[in-house]
Amino acid sequence: MTREEIFDGLNEVFRDVFDDDDITVTDSTTADDIEDWDSLEHINLIVATEKKFGVKFTMGEVTGMKNVGEMVDAILQKI
Repeated sequence: MTREEIFDGLNEVFRDVFDDDDITVTDSTTADDIEDWDSLEHINLIVATEKKFGVKFTMGEVTGMKNVGEMVDAILQKI
């Protein structure tokens, strides 16, 4: 799976979790860039991402992710 394919999948996840079809994530996207991205939605986002890609993140990985690019890197390492 390529980075582009992962971004396509993540765009679907983000649009579904935040109920906003206009969201397009990039490497540098953070919680500050998406209005409703709070701690509760972060949990929903992680769970939906794990389900979409068939991966499991450790607590250290989840708390260490600074942006969507780091999430993509973590997914790439697991698939």
